[in-house]
Amino acid sequence: MHLSGTTFVVPLHKFYLMYSADIQKATRQFLPADFQLTTWESLEPYFLQLASRELPDMSSLQQWLHDLSELEAAVSEEACWRQIRMTCDTENPALEEAYNYYCLEISPKIQPFADQLNRKLIEHPLTPELEKQGYHTYLRSIRKNIELFREQNIPIQAALAVQQQQFGVITGKLSVQLNGQEYTMQQAAKFLEHPDRTQREAAYRAMQEKRLEVRNELNQLMDELLVKRQQEAQNAGFDNYRDYRFKELGRFDYGPEACYDFQEAVKTEVVPLVRQLHKAKKAKLGLDVLRPWDTDAELPGTTPLHPFQTADELLDKSIEAFTRLRPFFGDCLRRMKSMQHLDLETRKGKAPGGYNCPLAESGAPFIFMHAAGTMNDVVTMVHEGGHAVHSFLAHPLPLTGFKEYPMEIAEVASMAMELFSAKHWDVFFPNRADYVRARRQHLERIITIFPWIALIDAFQHWMYTNPNHTAEARSEAWVSLAKSFSDGVVDYSGLETFRANQWQKQLHLFEVPFYYIEYGIAQLGAIGLWMQFEQDPEAALDRYCAALQLGGTRTLPELYAAAGLPFDFSTARIRELMEFVQQEMEKLT
Repeated sequence: MHLSGTTFVVPLHKFYLMYSADIQKATRQFLPADFQLTTWESLEPYFLQLASRELPDMSSLQQWLHDLSELEAAVSEEACWRQIRMTCDTENPALEEAYNYYCLEISPKIQPFADQLNRKLIEHPLTPELEKQGYHTYLRSIRKNIELFREQNIPIQAALAVQQQQFGVITGKLSVQLNGQEYTMQQAAKFLEHPDRTQREAAYRAMQEKRLEVRNELNQLMDELLVKRQQEAQNAGFDNYRDYRFKELGRFDYGPEACYDFQEAVKTEVVPLVRQLHKAKKAKLGLDVLRPWDTDAELPGTTPLHPFQTADELLDKSIEAFTRLRPFFGDCLRRMKSMQHLDLETRKGKAPGGYNCPLAESGAPFIFMHAAGTMNDVVTMVHEGGHAVHSFLAHPLPLTGFKEYPMEIAEVASMAMELFSAKHWDVFFPNRADYVRARRQHLERIITIFPWIALIDAFQHWMYTNPNHTAEARSEAWVSLAKSFSDGVVDYSGLETFRANQWQKQLHLFEVPFYYIEYGIAQLGAIGLWMQFEQDPEAALDRYCAALQLGGTRTLPELYAAAGLPFDFSTARIRELMEFVQQEMEKLT
């Protein structure tokens, strides 16, 4: 695997890397160049060959690893494309069928071979030598996979892969009528910024009522997912899915207690700041009571921010902002544009959310989002663009497994890019007052999102350590936890039904369980990099690139250290970083 045209310059006295985004699809050496994954029968011979190959020396072992990596990359990319196409058009049954076929007919047959190959590697007498050659984190993950593998979990995991995607199918169809026009949920969210309070309330209520229409369907889906996940955990010898999932996610460097500490730190260090922000919002709006449809409101007489009109404009302006930051960053987005690896506009039938999907063979990833012309869309675009840069930087690593980096560093890549690129958001907001308003909104969102992250994490801990709960108990637990993270300013009276259902808008709960605290941990890392950036931009960007190009070849604390960061989400660290964000907000004039 290679990155054509790339030059690496890494002086010993500092990290400085020069890259080209002229990324090329990896050249196959093991698989035929024209091989396409269609059925298990087309794939099985290559697994059989790897399983039976003799590995008498280090050279043959390393070649075997490269051939295995090539096979993994081809399979991974095919699976990713099937999922991408389905999320881009949830109303196309053929695309859903193709994805489901992979999950139910191909993936389950791969897993026993994957376990066999994992054991072949770990049991090889020369594997201890690989440990000394930079393979430690890779082999650590392989051992973890062996420990968790159970034959009886294969059909459960296949069913889960299909079933959890139903969240996107169900919610991708939702739309609301406002002012006589139909809007997707993403488009309707623009009305929550409207200076007219009547418009905001109408949009809020319409969106919440629409979510209530699928409440029972989503509750049933969650009930079924919980049963399967709990069974998966018990089959692997765990009392609950939480503990199993921590192991599966490779959380080698922190555990549940650290998550609880993070939640408490958010309550003591961040919630008071949110309270201040919401009190200020209430005063600026001249309201006696701040309601949930007021928190994103613009002041009367103020026009909501309109950073772009079309998805193409969003992309072009993002490229310009990235290029100003460092030309390589802009080149990454240009390359994706030329490869048509983006689906940015909002439309009915698309699955909700946004993502950057790495493509192991192609190198250049795929960005998916819903651009509706809002400030949040700018943040989403540069966030996913940061993930894309990470994909480009890690692609030259020789093994597919080396590119499987922890989410806690992946989200640093995206969140730091938000903060870095914000310096150049004048491409979206040429008017200084609008630019300042956008920057303040972004920084306020960084503060206000922490309680939501902690709440989602706390809710997941409750759900999976109480696996036999009812839908009613789940709603009650959600409301109780939500109140514990509340700032006490936003008034939900009369909206209790909406509030009890609020958790259902978070796709991570359905599709990627326990993947959410990473956003909080990484946001702290991103703010830390931003602190460096404000002191020495080029040095901060050098460290950023140095950490990301390591992929998953180092432990999480080591990856943070490469970026010049402590792996620390203690109360003291959160307090320090929140004070810095407040100071930077005060500078914006």
